[in-house]
Amino acid sequence: MPLSWNEIKSRAIAFSQEWEYETSEDAEGKSFWDGFFNVFGISRRRVATFEQSVKKADNKQGFIDLLWKGVILVEHKSRGKSLDKAMQQAKDYFPGLKEHELPKYILVSDFQRFRLYDLDNDITAEFELKDFFNQVHLFGFIAGYEKRTYKDEDPVNIEAAELMGKLHDLLEAVGYTGHDLEVYLVRLLFCLFADDTGIFDKGIFWEYIDLHTKSDGSDLAMHIASIFHILNTHPEKRLKNLDTNLAQFPYVNGKLFEEVLQPAAFDSEMREMLLKACALDWGKISPAIFGSMFQAVMNPKERRNLGAHYTSEKNIQKLIKPLFLDDLYTEFERVKGSRGKLQELHQKIADLHFLDPACGCGNFLIITYRELRDLEIKILRELYKKEEGFIDVRIFIQVDVDQFAGIEYDEFAVRVAEVAMWLIDHQMNIKVSNEFGQYFVRLPLTKSAKIVHGNSLQIDWDKVVAKEKLNFILGNPPFVGKTYQDAQQKADMQIVFGSLKSAGLLDYVTAWYIKAAQFIQNTNIRCAFVSTNSISQGEQVGILWQELYSNYKIKIHFAHRTFSWRNEAKGNAAVHCVIIGFGLQNIENKRIFDYVDIKGEPTERKVKNINPYLAAGNDLIILKRSKPICSVPEMIYGSKPTDGGNLLLSDEEKLIILQEEPNSEKFIRQFLGSQEFINGIKRWCLWLINIQPNELKLMPHVLERIEKVKQMRMASTKLPTQASAQTPYVFTEIRQPDTNYLAVPEVSSERRKYIPIGFLDSSIIASNKIQLIPNATLYLFGILTSEMHITWVKSVCGRLKSDYSYSSTIVYNNYPFPENVNDKQKQKVEIAAQAVLDTRSKYPDSSLADLYDPRTMPPDLVKAHQNLDKAVDLCYRPQPFVNELNRIEFLFSLYEALNAPLLKPEKKKRVKKSN
Repeated sequence: MPLSWNEIKSRAIAFSQEWEYETSEDAEGKSFWDGFFNVFGISRRRVATFEQSVKKADNKQGFIDLLWKGVILVEHKSRGKSLDKAMQQAKDYFPGLKEHELPKYILVSDFQRFRLYDLDNDITAEFELKDFFNQVHLFGFIAGYEKRTYKDEDPVNIEAAELMGKLHDLLEAVGYTGHDLEVYLVRLLFCLFADDTGIFDKGIFWEYIDLHTKSDGSDLAMHIASIFHILNTHPEKRLKNLDTNLAQFPYVNGKLFEEVLQPAAFDSEMREMLLKACALDWGKISPAIFGSMFQAVMNPKERRNLGAHYTSEKNIQKLIKPLFLDDLYTEFERVKGSRGKLQELHQKIADLHFLDPACGCGNFLIITYRELRDLEIKILRELYKKEEGFIDVRIFIQVDVDQFAGIEYDEFAVRVAEVAMWLIDHQMNIKVSNEFGQYFVRLPLTKSAKIVHGNSLQIDWDKVVAKEKLNFILGNPPFVGKTYQDAQQKADMQIVFGSLKSAGLLDYVTAWYIKAAQFIQNTNIRCAFVSTNSISQGEQVGILWQELYSNYKIKIHFAHRTFSWRNEAKGNAAVHCVIIGFGLQNIENKRIFDYVDIKGEPTERKVKNINPYLAAGNDLIILKRSKPICSVPEMIYGSKPTDGGNLLLSDEEKLIILQEEPNSEKFIRQFLGSQEFINGIKRWCLWLINIQPNELKLMPHVLERIEKVKQMRMASTKLPTQASAQTPYVFTEIRQPDTNYLAVPEVSSERRKYIPIGFLDSSIIASNKIQLIPNATLYLFGILTSEMHITWVKSVCGRLKSDYSYSSTIVYNNYPFPENVNDKQKQKVEIAAQAVLDTRSKYPDSSLADLYDPRTMPPDLVKAHQNLDKAVDLCYRPQPFVNELNRIEFLFSLYEALNAPLLKPEKKKRVKKSN
């Protein structure tokens, strides 16, 4: 067990006095360095060797004065000799060392002067022997007190995960598979971490593997099995004649090493890989990050992009701070002048209990636990800052891992989460040790987080943690859209939602909202989940939140509006997410976090209420509407071919038909869906309405295509499609207007500031991927292509991946068009709208995609749209809108006003009673 800093300083003073006049680098050198290591309570003989033979950079034989493999290299000179020369000599030894033997520190000395070089952080410190006692903190890595910084993208996390992945593959290749392999790797993970962070005496696992196993790996599995057995055996129950090298391993308990596993088998390559893993600095590895990466290495496809498989701490903080941490710190600042109230706060955080019902490798639990321990340290610092003499802070640590519970479907992730919670607990114990100068470790392991292996949507959460004890439910449940759910997930949705109408349209994550809402009834439990932003947009809002409001009386407490959930890993696709905190209490000061740039930082605003679209306002829900709420023309879908592609033609196919059958020209029309309309793609269709039979007989190529349509429709499982096989020469759904019309693409990229819409001639056939308005006016075009309308679209529109999926029933029919617009205002919109169309016409060779790409949008088109936006804004109100959130909240208030008369119940006439 590491010595306290006070003890180390006392030993350093005595050591400095003993060696004050040492000048030789010969006979006394070994005794000097034995004494140096003893200052930190470490036996030099156990960890480091003198006169290590090595080939230098010039290929000559050299001898390192002192080497602790993978940790520190020492080069000493006689008193007064050059330390620069000693440093260069030390570096010359590096080419002769194996990768896992390379040190992290170089120490050069002439016995009176010392220069320590931290190779990882490129930091140099220099001091004299007489000041050694003031510099002992520099050698915390020897004593077992090493301050760590953890970086999400630290290469050591990825390197460690990759090494474990390779070891996994090699063990699997020899037939060591399944549950045993997973548990075996988790145990190795614990040993590697323990070896670097003071759970074990530093380096004993690495030393044992390096010195006591054969280089061919043939006996390695046997020795590892012995270590696992010892770690699970109480010292009193160990053999009296146990090898001292095994006896030095502590009793760990915690059931981690309890299960008897099938013996593994190693070879020389696998042994070398394990030694490389031992050489990494596992103290630098964050359990929150490594857990997910470690899980990812089990899947070779996922392993190619390891950096993508963790939730960054920054994103976790977005959830836990408004859920509970901000309130705890506010309370801490308020009470830190009162000892009694500080003690009450300390007891309060020690009584908090947390559940992550889709915990994966435990990321949210790990960071939450760490933050509670950090707060506990601050509380203890305040409580005992005025105390004199020795305070054994170990007896005051109350926050522990058994306050945390999780549920996870993947068994391996469960095992990793259990161990990761112990690892973060130990890292926090090291922090306590550094803070208060006393070594604090919890061994043997007596408490653990309760991580249950099972299907969270089918488990009774009350059996995992009693709701009477529970305070917070949090996490990041799986994002699986309706079209990507497998049979098991659809069955889960059925279990949770039962007969709820249209539940099949919901994202998988919504099941956790319902399950949590059911669980927290009649409690003060608060919840927060990360979710895809689709649950606060489009038709999902009406289905999910109607249920949450009506049956469970849920109130939203805070919300992060849409932001990009990603890290910096190469090739990592961003997911557009929201975070929603909720409970049963109608709290004051609800908080909205809004992102002007979804990849940037949010601005916070306190509001009275948050609606399910994550805007300030009453708890309104926008449902599908068959007719517009305002007095505007109806919007309809275009025509649907259902033809297997046989009625549609490319430019090349059109030319072939015309060459063979010139009479077909009058039946070939331009055909546009969203993609063709936006990207300027030429596509054609056979539009055979009202064709005469004799005309059709003269076109055998066209008849061949019609026969293929017939066969395709007859083979369909849908009865209406089968019926349409009787008329295979026409589209199954025909809604083509005989006048010019306004075209709105159903699918459009969310990267564009405006949805590209435009007028089309009646001769152009619009597909069902186009929404159209026959006989639309310039004024209507101006409103629909304005910033005001796109703000509505962003909030209420459904999504296809991250793209807008525009629908008439949700978006257009519910849109609150400006009311009481005078002729002058209307004329300004029409003039500005025409200017947008005129500006587009200046670029005949550019598609709408080119014109509305944020990177290539012409300045004059930008200006034209800005003028149009101003004209449209003035139709709504004279005051400017300061931001997007301001716009949507205004639109919601208009919608409520328009909707209120429709929902207002009829007043019953009072009937007078007769005498």
